[in-house]
Amino acid sequence: MRSGFASHPLECGLEGVTAYGEPPLSSWRASLWIAVIAGAALASGCDQAPQATVPKAAPTPPAVTVSNPVQREIVEWDEYTGRFDAKATVEIRARVSGYLNEVRFKDGQLVKQGDVLFAIDPRPFERALEQAKAELFAATTKVENANLDVVRGKPLIESKIISDKTFDDRMALVRDAQAAVKVTEAKVKSAELDLSFATIAAPISGRIGRSLVTAGNWVSAGSVAGATLLTTIVSQDPIYIYFDVSENNYIKYKRLAERGVAAGAADIGALVEVALPDERGFPHKGQLDFLDNRLDAGTGTLRARAVLANKGGLFSPGLFGRVRVTGSAAFVALLLPDEAIGTDQTTKFVYVVKDDGAVERRNVRLGPLVEGLRVVREGVAGGDWVITRGLQRARPGLKVAPRREAIAVSKAPDAGAAKASE
Repeated sequence: MRSGFASHPLECGLEGVTAYGEPPLSSWRASLWIAVIAGAALASGCDQAPQATVPKAAPTPPAVTVSNPVQREIVEWDEYTGRFDAKATVEIRARVSGYLNEVRFKDGQLVKQGDVLFAIDPRPFERALEQAKAELFAATTKVENANLDVVRGKPLIESKIISDKTFDDRMALVRDAQAAVKVTEAKVKSAELDLSFATIAAPISGRIGRSLVTAGNWVSAGSVAGATLLTTIVSQDPIYIYFDVSENNYIKYKRLAERGVAAGAADIGALVEVALPDERGFPHKGQLDFLDNRLDAGTGTLRARAVLANKGGLFSPGLFGRVRVTGSAAFVALLLPDEAIGTDQTTKFVYVVKDDGAVERRNVRLGPLVEGLRVVREGVAGGDWVITRGLQRARPGLKVAPRREAIAVSKAPDAGAAKASE
C-alpha cells in the first residue's frame, strides 16, 4: 500500500492547507493537474507589482505654412466677351440683267477695290449704245439744219420778205433740235453706264465669299429683293469687335471719369486689349471708337465697339474674343493664393497666426485675380502671417507650429493687372 503524502503548504493566503490520503491513481492525476494550474495562476498574480501612473506628453502643435500677403501696385481690368465684325460688308448684286459670261475670282480669296469679279454678256448693251449714238448724230444734224434756216431768214426778215412769225418758227425749231440733242446725249450716257455695269468690280478691298451664281446663268437687276445676289465681300483691316458693358460697370466708369481717372469703357479712344480664346494674356491692342446712345432695356447693357488692326488677317468676322478695359486707377493691393482662403457658406475667411502661435479667424472681402493670386480688399494687413498651407489642420484658438515662407509671384508681363470677369 502506497504511503500517504502531504503537499507543501501554498503561499499567498493558502498557508496551512494540506492534502493527505491515498486517492486512486486517476483521481490523483486530476488533482495534480488542478494543483499545478492553480499554483501557476496564484504565482503569476503574486509576482505582479502595482504599476506607477505615467503622465501623458503634451500634443505636438500641427505644422502649417504662413506667409505675408504680397503687396503690389495693380490696375483692375474688367473682362468681357466680344464678337468680331467687319468694318465694311458689301453684297454684290447685278445692276443690269443679262447672262453671266464669266466669274473672275476664286472663292474666298482676297480682292482689292476695282478688281473685276463678274462679266455679263455686253453685246445687248453695246447695241443699245450704238443706237443712242446714232440718235445723237441725227439730233445734231437737225440742229445744224435749223441753224442754217435761221441764218438764211435774217436778211429776209430785214427786207420784209418773210413774216416775223415765220422767223420765230425757225428759231423754235432750233430750240427743239437742241433739246433733242440733250435727250439723245443722256441716252448715250445711260447706254454707256449700262455697258459698264456689265463688268462687275469689287467696290471695297477685303475677302470675298463664294460665287453664288455660275457662268451661263441669267442674273436679274432691279430692287434689292429682286436683284440676284452674286457674292459678298467683307473688309479685313481694320476690324471691329463689339461687346456689351453692364449697367453697373458703365456707372463705375462714369464715376471714375468724373474724378479724372481714365476709365476704359467711358471715354472714346480709351485703350482696349483683346485676346482670342486660345491666347494667354491680351496681346492685341485697340481703341474704343463707339458707345451706343442708350442702354438695352431688356439686358441692362450698353453696346460698345473697339477697332484694331488686322494686317495679318488673324481675326475674322464672327469670331469670339476676350476683351478687357481698365476698371480702376492704379492702387497697392494685398494678394493671397486661393488656397489660403476658406469658405463658410457665403463668408470667405483666412486664418492668421499671432505671435504666440494661436490661430485667429479673419473674415475677408475678395477682389479679382492677378496672375493666380487673389486680391484681398478687406480683412488682413500687409504684416499679418496668413496660413497658406495646412489650412485644414488649423482651428481658431488652436496653437500651431508656423513655418514662414514667401509667396511666389508670377513674372509674366501681365502680372500687374487684375481682371474681373463680367
